[in-house]
Amino acid sequence: MITSIIINSVYTLIATLGFNILENVRGKNLIFTSLGGGLTWFVYLISSSHISSSNAACFFIASVFASTYSEIMARMLKTPVTTFVIGAIIPLVPGGGMYNAMLQSIQGNINASLSTGLKTLATAGTIAVGVFFVSSVFKASSLFKKKLFKDKKFKWHC
Repeated sequence: MITSIIINSVYTLIATLGFNILENVRGKNLIFTSLGGGLTWFVYLISSSHISSSNAACFFIASVFASTYSEIMARMLKTPVTTFVIGAIIPLVPGGGMYNAMLQSIQGNINASLSTGLKTLATAGTIAVGVFFVSSVFKASSLFKKKLFKDKKFKWHC
């Protein structure tokens, strides 16, 4: 089982590499962004093998990982966070669900279309909440650190 998870993660890394090439990510950012996509998919597969009851929880865990990885790598490589976030969450994007919802709609299966569409929107919302959560925590900690050091400098000069 773990070997299939690793193989799927390597395939996802290669697919993310192709996407990042299309998006003109260059240099070492290309490698680390692709690695983020592969690792995010690995985290999703591991969490889905352990948490079988909630698909939304697995997407949330993976998106929190992807966003945390992106925030850390952006600071290490002095690159905008969006470069890494987009590449890291691309494996999680529920494109197949949107396709199936539209297909069901065109075929006249309105109930199946609505059901699939709502599940897909819930998945996309879960991913967005995970990214927003981590981004907010990093932003708040950054502001807190700036405020803390600003106050210490003020006290030292008095």
